[in-house]
Amino acid sequence: MSELPIPSDQQLSHMLKQRAETEGFSPVGIARLPGSRRLQLRTAALERWLEAGHQADMGWMAAPRRKDPTTLLKGARSLLAVGLNYHVDVQAAPGSLRVARYGWGRDYHRVVDQRLRRVGRWLSDQHPDCEWKACVDSAPLLDKAWAEEAGLGWIGKHSNLINSQRGSWMVIGHLLTTLDLEPDEPARSLCGRCKACMDACPTDAITEPFVVDSRRCIAFHTIENRDAELPDQIADALGPWVAGCDICQEVCPWNHQRLPSSDDPELQPRPWLLNLNKDTLETWDATTWDTHLQGSALRRIKPWMWRRNAAAAQPNPPSSL
Repeated sequence: MSELPIPSDQQLSHMLKQRAETEGFSPVGIARLPGSRRLQLRTAALERWLEAGHQADMGWMAAPRRKDPTTLLKGARSLLAVGLNYHVDVQAAPGSLRVARYGWGRDYHRVVDQRLRRVGRWLSDQHPDCEWKACVDSAPLLDKAWAEEAGLGWIGKHSNLINSQRGSWMVIGHLLTTLDLEPDEPARSLCGRCKACMDACPTDAITEPFVVDSRRCIAFHTIENRDAELPDQIADALGPWVAGCDICQEVCPWNHQRLPSSDDPELQPRPWLLNLNKDTLETWDATTWDTHLQGSALRRIKPWMWRRNAAAAQPNPPSSL
């Protein structure tokens, strides 16, 4: 019995993107290494960002491997970039503390990684001599720049990736491979003169277009800051946010269109995250915290940090209308 012929680069690229879509990824795209001139500009921008100290305590952002994907997979020649829509058309209860949408469901690192690995095993079945590596945003990779290169969307002035049909409510992942795949056209920026995200940031963390100073960012301080007290500037501007911050995404015009709402079971919000108040957080013991944060990306925020953040938060009062 003869073996099935190995598909051409173009055929395999099309099949690979279709396989990724069956895992719930959309949009999907392919880029070739080492990338276009834009990747060099993004790498240079990262260097300037680090030199300015905008990474705050996130020392891992300076990992040299971040500049070259072949350090993650020797011989890598292409990558599949995927987006996973986490927008669910529900809102937090009026007057409650706020949690960034990315953390509402199951830990997206696990979700994206597991699904990308299934895509990778499928790729190995099609082309047994290839090698691949799944990457989520915890890997030292310029993930948003490569997603932009693969045509998933463009990096907005708030530094999040924006897709013209899905807005910015998506997490991204990549599958590096040693195969030569057919690349897609890089995305073109459509932010224009809009600076809604910059104007809306209560701490002026977006110091210039595409530059976010983590030292001023509410999301950084509520998730990464391990100090006993939040800086006064952050505490005064915290509003209802106790885990991340979505302000710059909420005001983005690309998120004001009718967006698809995910029905993915793994991305549905845990009810407690939509109706959270200070008194509740103060009563939870270690077992309760462990139960609520099991399998959640928000486990990175320790219980004492939740209480610290909540103590400074100022939930918006319920509307009287």
